[in-house]
Amino acid sequence: MSTVVPRPDISAETPPATGAQTTVVAMLVALSVSHLLNDTMQSLLPAIYPLLKADYHLSFTQIGVITLANQVTASLLQPVVGTYTDRKPKPYSLAVGMGFTLAGLVLLAVAGSFPLMIGAAMLIGMGSSVFHPEASRVAHMASGGRHGFAQSIFQVGGNLGTSLGPLLAALILVEGEQIRVLWFSLLALLGIVILTKVGQWYQSNSHRLKGKSHRAHHHGNISRRRVLLSLAILVALIFSKYFYLTSMTSYYTFFLIDKFHLSVRDSQFHLFLFLFAVAAGTILGGPLGDRFGRKRVIWISILGVAPFSLMLPFASLFWVTVLTVPIGVILASAFPAIVVYAQELVPGKVGMIAGLFFGLAFGMAGIGSAILGKLADHTSINFVFAICSFLPLIGLLSALLPNLERSGAQS
Repeated sequence: MSTVVPRPDISAETPPATGAQTTVVAMLVALSVSHLLNDTMQSLLPAIYPLLKADYHLSFTQIGVITLANQVTASLLQPVVGTYTDRKPKPYSLAVGMGFTLAGLVLLAVAGSFPLMIGAAMLIGMGSSVFHPEASRVAHMASGGRHGFAQSIFQVGGNLGTSLGPLLAALILVEGEQIRVLWFSLLALLGIVILTKVGQWYQSNSHRLKGKSHRAHHHGNISRRRVLLSLAILVALIFSKYFYLTSMTSYYTFFLIDKFHLSVRDSQFHLFLFLFAVAAGTILGGPLGDRFGRKRVIWISILGVAPFSLMLPFASLFWVTVLTVPIGVILASAFPAIVVYAQELVPGKVGMIAGLFFGLAFGMAGIGSAILGKLADHTSINFVFAICSFLPLIGLLSALLPNLERSGAQS
């Protein structure tokens, strides 16, 4: 009997506890830091939109097209990369992906025309398309069984980076000095160094960790039809979350400038506050899902934003600033829970699911940015925010998701 009992513990944590656990935590931190660097550079693009718009007289539609080029490039490739690396892991692909981002930043720093800006946006998007599914997969492997916690640690780095982008842009970039974007290439070089180390660790440990990290719960009472319906609901929730989120990340600065006559720099500081709240929400979502159930967290985090989002377009500057904090915190807590829920719903496809949902997130954001930009050109930024305030109500669909914590008791 004594030889049988310890085996389930091995799947959650590798003995000896001190050495192995230190290695796992080190990898999660390294992945989170590299995610921070990656998304800092990604968020630089929308952060400098007001400067590009002023320097090159771009329309809101052109701003939306730049975002579309960036996000769709990332979204189309991420599921492909995730599926491929599930079958044939490529440990050093993470560093290669960061190289694409580096190339995109260099091009963005010197781009003097709209087509070159689109090319730079696409290269930066390609960097994310390689980084997110494979890094999420390594985080899953290094989780020690605490998948929600690992996803939150990994994703909070990205959200912190997303919040830092506008702040650094406000401090470093000025109108007419586009070449200063080159300073951000130093972050890409640092990311390449870190991800090369991660690749070395992954290459030397992949065989030892493969069995335990991909061991998943099968929910045999849930039919294939119910699984597909659940995935469709999750896609609808991603649509709700990221269409609303893109209205904030791409157009919140314009909303503040238009309605409250803030300067570009002041509006970027407000964007930083919102994105910092998003980062705080991300770190809560995974552990709460591990403890209370992912369906409950998904339900609360999408629908719970609605009261705040409905008030925001009509509030004063003070209350707009206040309301963006709970909006960011609550809305962001959904994504770690959604990713892990989907990975449990379709066991054994960690990279594919990560690539699919990260890709959907980027794609929805890109399409949303283009549509909302076109709508803003024909109406107003205030009208766009009023329309988007209803999107979190789509969270009502969460009620139709099965409770996986009950091993598929609901079908």
